[in-house]
Amino acid sequence: MSLVKEIDYGTPASKSEKEVTLTIDGVSVTVPEGTSIMRAAMELGTEIPKLCATDSLKAFGSCRLCVVEIDGRYGTPASCTTPVLPGMSVHTQTPRLKAIRRGVMELYISDHPLDCLTCAANGDCELQTMAGAVGLRDVRYGYDGSNHVFARSRVDGKANFDWMPKDESNPYFTYDPSKCIVCNRCVRACEETQGTFALTIDGRGFDSRVSPGMAEAFMDSECVSCGACVQACPTATLTEKSVIAVGQPEHSEVTTCAYCGVGCTFKAEMRGEEIVRMVPWKDGKANHGHSCIKGRFAYGYALHKERVTSPMIRDKATDPWRVVSWDEAIAFAADRFKSIIEKHGKRSVGVITSSRCTNEETYLVQKLTRAGFGNNNTDTCARVCHSPTGYGLNQAFGTSAGTQDFDSVDDSDVILVIGANPTDAHPVFGSRMKKRLRDGAKLIVVDPRRIDLVRSPHISADHHLALKPGTNVAVVTALAHVIVKEGLVNEAFVRERCDWDEFQDWAAFVSDDRNSPEEVEKLSGVPAEEIRAAARLYATGGRAAIYYGLGVTEHSQGSTTVMAIANLAMATGNLGRRGVGVNPLRGQNNVQGSCDMGSFPHELPGYRHVSNDDVRHSFEQAWGVELDNEPGLRIPNMFDAAIAGEFMGLYCQGEDILQSDPDTKHVSAALSAMECVIVQDLFLNETAHYAHVFLPGASFLEKDGTFTNAERRIQRIRKVMSPKNGYGDWEITQMLAKAFGLDWNYSHPSEIMDEIARLTPTFKNVSYEKLEKDGSVQWPCNDAAPEGMPIMHISGFTRGKGKFVITEYVPTDEKTGPRFPLLLTTGRILSQYNVGAQTRRTENSRWHEEDVLEIHPHDAELRGVRDGDWVRIASRAGEITLHAKVTDRVAPGVVYTTFHHPLSQANVVTTDNSDWATNCPEYKVTAVQISPSNGPTEWQEQYRELSENARRIATAAE
Repeated sequence: MSLVKEIDYGTPASKSEKEVTLTIDGVSVTVPEGTSIMRAAMELGTEIPKLCATDSLKAFGSCRLCVVEIDGRYGTPASCTTPVLPGMSVHTQTPRLKAIRRGVMELYISDHPLDCLTCAANGDCELQTMAGAVGLRDVRYGYDGSNHVFARSRVDGKANFDWMPKDESNPYFTYDPSKCIVCNRCVRACEETQGTFALTIDGRGFDSRVSPGMAEAFMDSECVSCGACVQACPTATLTEKSVIAVGQPEHSEVTTCAYCGVGCTFKAEMRGEEIVRMVPWKDGKANHGHSCIKGRFAYGYALHKERVTSPMIRDKATDPWRVVSWDEAIAFAADRFKSIIEKHGKRSVGVITSSRCTNEETYLVQKLTRAGFGNNNTDTCARVCHSPTGYGLNQAFGTSAGTQDFDSVDDSDVILVIGANPTDAHPVFGSRMKKRLRDGAKLIVVDPRRIDLVRSPHISADHHLALKPGTNVAVVTALAHVIVKEGLVNEAFVRERCDWDEFQDWAAFVSDDRNSPEEVEKLSGVPAEEIRAAARLYATGGRAAIYYGLGVTEHSQGSTTVMAIANLAMATGNLGRRGVGVNPLRGQNNVQGSCDMGSFPHELPGYRHVSNDDVRHSFEQAWGVELDNEPGLRIPNMFDAAIAGEFMGLYCQGEDILQSDPDTKHVSAALSAMECVIVQDLFLNETAHYAHVFLPGASFLEKDGTFTNAERRIQRIRKVMSPKNGYGDWEITQMLAKAFGLDWNYSHPSEIMDEIARLTPTFKNVSYEKLEKDGSVQWPCNDAAPEGMPIMHISGFTRGKGKFVITEYVPTDEKTGPRFPLLLTTGRILSQYNVGAQTRRTENSRWHEEDVLEIHPHDAELRGVRDGDWVRIASRAGEITLHAKVTDRVAPGVVYTTFHHPLSQANVVTTDNSDWATNCPEYKVTAVQISPSNGPTEWQEQYRELSENARRIATAAE
C-alpha cells in the first residue's frame, strides 16, 4: 500500500447519468457529464501535474501546473476546473505546456527553502514530486526568493528582514511559513471539509501566507486540530511533529478509530512497530478521509507510561497489589469466582462488557457469563447511555438501531438535532452536517444549551428550542400536536406502513389541549410560536432527518422520548429513503456492537429474548450447555444486590463504572461489598481501586476484530503492533473460560465472527472475507440483504406495521425548589472523550485541563460567583466543587459541566433516578444549588490521593 498521502487528482466525477465522449492525447474516453478534464485524464491513467487540486476539495485552479491545450480554444485552461464537452480534443503534453509548467515550478522552487535533504516531508512532498514530473533540474532565478522566508518591515525608510518563525504552538503539528506555496489547500480544507473557517490568506502578492485567524498562533485561533489542513498540505508547511521526530513511515495498515460511534477509518502508518501517524483513509465509508483531533492525533495513550502491562492480584482491595504471571492471575480469578458461586449460588456473579472492545471480545464475555457462570447477569455501558434507543426503536420499528447511513444527511432538507452536540461528541459527522447546512438545509436544535450548531461560522439554527431539562417528551409531543391539528400528517404513508388504529389513538392523544404548544410552554419554557414554527418546518420542509444523542436517552423518560421521536417520523413519512430517518448518535466506538452481541441481561445476540425456547436451544446446541431462561441483573440491580449481600463477584471489561455511573458513593459501596472484582483495562482506573484482580488489556492498535458504528457499519480493526501485555482481550477471556472448564479453542477473531454469523440472523453473511473485499458492511447482512442495508425500512418495518405509542409526559422526580433551585445537565467537549481514560493521557488535555461549571451571568451574580471562582455544587446525592465559567451558553436556571476528569467526581452529585423502561440513569437532570467555595471537597481530595497512588503503582509494576 502506498504511503503517499491519500490525495487523488481532480474533481470527482459528476452523478449525472449523461455521458460525454472526448479525446485526450489522441485516446477516446467516455465519462459522466460534468467531469473535469483532469479526472477524465485519470480515467485513462494520465496524471496531469498539479499542486492545488485534490479530490477531497472543490476545484480551485490556482497553481497553473495542470494547464492543458484544447483544439479550437484559445489559451491554456486549468484542467481541474474545466469540464469536459462532447467531441473535445485535449492535449496534456506539448512543448508549450512543458515550458509553462517548468516556468511555474521554477518560481515555486526559487522561493522555497534549500533544505530538501533534511526536510521532514522528504519522500512525501508533492512539490518535490511535481518538480520531477515537469523535468525541473535547475532554477534560473537563484534561490533567494523572500516570499514566506522573511518577514518584512520598514524602519527609517529601510527594509529589514528577519526569518519568519515557525509556529510550534500546537502540540501535534508544526507550521513553517517559509515552505508555504499559498496553494490554498489548507484554507479550503478548513472551510469545505471541517467547516471551521479558522484559516485565511494574510497579506498580498509576495507577502501572502496562510494565517490562523488574525495572525494568531494555531493554539490561540479557532483551529480545532482536526488535521484536515495537515493532510491537505502538499509541502512540509504543515507537518505532524511525530513525522519530524520519527521519520517517514515505511508501511501502513487500515484500521478503525476507537473513540466515538462515527467509526472513522484510518491508515496507521508505521516504522517497524512504532506508530508515526494516523492518516484518515479517503475510502473510509463513515469519514471519507476526514478526522477529528481525537482519532487523528490522540493515539499516544496506547504507549503511555501509566499503562499497566502485567497482571496483578491482591486478597483484599485495601492490600498492596502483587505482580504475578498470567497463569497465576487467571487461576486466582477463577478460584475466587468458583468459591463465590459455591457459597452464594450461580446468580451471585456477573459481567459488564465494554463498548470500547470489539464485537468478538464482547461476544465472548457474554458467552462466558451464560455458558460458564450459568446465568444472564451480563450488562454493558450502553445501559447508561443508549439502552432507551434499543427499547424505543424496537417498539416502534422492530429494530434496535438507527435507520440511515451517514451519507444520507447529504440529501436532507431539514435536520432536527435533539439532545446531541455533534460538533463536540461526533465531530466528523458534525462537519458533514455543517456542510449540508451551508448548502441550504434548514436546522432545528432542541437543547437547553446553545451548542455550536445554534450559531457558528456560516450556519445558524432556524429554530433553537431551548427547553428546560427533563421536558423532552412534552416538547416532542407538542410538535406532534401541531402536525396533527394542522393536517400535516402524511396519511398515505401512515395508512400503508403503520397500524391505523394505533395511529388514531395516538392522534387523539396528541391533539388534546394539554399537549398544545401553549400548555407545553409553561412546562418547558419554549415559546409556543417557536414550537409551532419548528413543527411546520419539520413536516413541510422536504426530507427531514432526526439526529439525537444522550440528551434524549439519559432521562427518566428516555425511552418515551425515543418513541415520541419515532412517532414524529412515522406521522410525517420521514422513513425508508435517503435524507430522512431516526438516527441515534452513539457515544462510544462500539456501543451498537456491544448491544448487537447480546450484552443485555434479557437478550441473546441479535436482540432475541432469553425466554424464547427456539433461540435459546440454538445457542445451547452450539455451546454444548444448558442456558438460563430468566433475565439476569442490570447494572443498577447488580449494585443493589451487592449491598444486600447477594451479588459478590464482578468481571468488568474495559469500563470504569466508578467514574461513569451515577451516584458515585452508591457504586463505591457496592464495589466495597463484593468479594471479587476483576478489572480488565489499560490503566488502573477508578474502579480498580476496589479490584482484587487486574488483567491488563490491549489497545485497539494491538488487536484484530470488528467494531460496529452508529450507522450499523461493521468494520475491521487490524493489529499494527504486538500487544504490550502479551495477549488480545479475546484471548484473556478465553483463558478465563478455560479456567472455568469451557472447551474454547479459538485461534483468531475471525473464527468468533463465524460463530456469531452462524447464530445471529442479522449477521448471517458477515465474514472477515467479505469485510476484506467490501471494506465494511451495514447489518442486516443476510440472504434478504446480501450486501447489507444502508437505509432501513424502505418497503416496510421489521416488526410489520409501524407502532405508534402514546407518550404521556411524566415530570421527573428530580424537581427544583428553594433548597436546590438550579438544574444541572452534563455533556462532552471536543478534545476529551467519555471518562477521559484515553484522552487525558495525551496532549488533548492542553485544550481541556479540567471540568468546569458553566453558569449564566444572572445566576452567578445572584450567588456572588465570578468567572474562575471555586464553586460548590450540592445535590440531594452529594456535593463537589469546580471552577466556574460564567457564560450565556446556558439559560438562567440551568448549569452545565463535563465529566472527563475523575478528580471532578461529577457523578457524586447525580442521583439514582433512571429511565422507567431500561434503568438508563438520568444524568441530564439534577437539581442543585451553587455557592462559592474554597476548593475541592474531602471526597475529591480522597480520590486525588487514590489516583496519584494508582499512578505510582502502575509505574512500579512496570
